[in-house]
Amino acid sequence: MTDRMMLFIDYQNVYRGARECFHPEADAPSIAGQISPILLGEHIVATSPFDRELAGVHIYRGRPDATRDPRGNAACARQVEAWTRDPRATVIARPLRYPRGWPHRCQPGEKPQEKGIDAALVADFVQLAWEDQYDVGVLMSTDTDLKPALEKVAARAGKRVEVAAWRGEGRYNQRLSIDSARLWCHWLDRKVYEQVSDTTNYSRP
Repeated sequence: MTDRMMLFIDYQNVYRGARECFHPEADAPSIAGQISPILLGEHIVATSPFDRELAGVHIYRGRPDATRDPRGNAACARQVEAWTRDPRATVIARPLRYPRGWPHRCQPGEKPQEKGIDAALVADFVQLAWEDQYDVGVLMSTDTDLKPALEKVAARAGKRVEVAAWRGEGRYNQRLSIDSARLWCHWLDRKVYEQVSDTTNYSRP
């Protein structure tokens, strides 16, 4: 029987991890680190030793405010539109939280932050398992706040939980793990990154 695999991506976390592993130079362009979520999901299915199909890819990311950052908001909208051309992609975008006085009157180094992304991902990872929307759930992030979702689904009979992480030359992203089960990790190296990278400049209309 073919297992339905669903990939859950903490996008900003995955983007930063790709830059750390494959573009560590300080002047790397902003597009460096971008990936195609669907291509990544298809790669994980294709390289699995088990019979699987891609049931869906859920992408979680912050959304810049249209008033505070119209250019960033427009770029985000174009990227989301590109992702969702494939019906298997679902994007959950939450408004960014901005520091008081941003951008010119905030504390030095303060940046907008994602809000509610972890909670949305945890809720969906568990709920979709309970609704039997997938047999195998693969989570890609280094955020340990997501571990409760892995633990919850791993304890449910009939469900398999796995994780994915970048692996560069001498550079590894932290992989998520839990105490209650040994989770298979899909280590993704530079060759894989180059296969799934997205070089589109979404800041251009």
